[in-house]
Amino acid sequence: MARKTSFYYSFLVLPAEQRRAIVAVWDFCRAVDDAVDEAPAAGGSPSGRDAVTFWRAELERSYNGDAPQTLQGQRLQPFIRHFDLPRQAFEDVIDGVAMDLDRARYESFADLFQYCRRVASAVGLICIRIFGASGARACEYAVNLGVALQLTNILRDIKSDLERGRVYVPLEDLAACGCTVDDLAAGVVSDSVRRVMQFEARRAHEFYDRARAALPPQDRRRLVAAEIMRAVYFETLRRIERSGYDVFTARARVPRPRQALIALKQWLWPA
Repeated sequence: MARKTSFYYSFLVLPAEQRRAIVAVWDFCRAVDDAVDEAPAAGGSPSGRDAVTFWRAELERSYNGDAPQTLQGQRLQPFIRHFDLPRQAFEDVIDGVAMDLDRARYESFADLFQYCRRVASAVGLICIRIFGASGARACEYAVNLGVALQLTNILRDIKSDLERGRVYVPLEDLAACGCTVDDLAAGVVSDSVRRVMQFEARRAHEFYDRARAALPPQDRRRLVAAEIMRAVYFETLRRIERSGYDVFTARARVPRPRQALIALKQWLWPA
């Protein structure tokens, strides 16, 4: 797990076995996403739809006891039974990543929610098993936190997503705020761009609030790693807001020393 990831400090607080399991899950899901996102290399690994087919088969091998063909599958396999990891959540991740092959726009938030639920919340539902929490409220927490994190990613990455031809801000939200895709592509925080950014930021705040409200008190310590993720990403959202929603000049980042302080605060005084 590279230090540059926003999850680095949250994983550091985990016991060694849980940390290895989380990293194995992360690496497997990251490999699926990269295989679909990246252009095919001559003689390299499968990409696009072939990658989706390959990783579905690799997941099958990992769950049915066959020998996985990738290092990611090999590292994940021992933890599947040990932590009773839900296969459907991995299937959902692959389904979510595959959505990027079929669409570059989302008409409504209902459409986008399905995407967020698959690519982010599903990972959360896997992680809480590793953390030792699996009740209904813990699952609700994971779903809402996953959506909040993904909405923050969408705001932060508007510029880079546009460069790949993708717009995750729902088209109905753009229209309601008097904004167009061309306005976003101009890279200027005009009044209409600011309106839609504020609207999406408020929605992200709502999901952060829902996650905190769902956090089971008895699982607070078990879920401290997830709470560090929440706090770091919430700080990213706040930095976007404090910049006046200028996500075009520079990518919003939380410096590593600040991430470390956030992690320490959550570890010592979870709230």
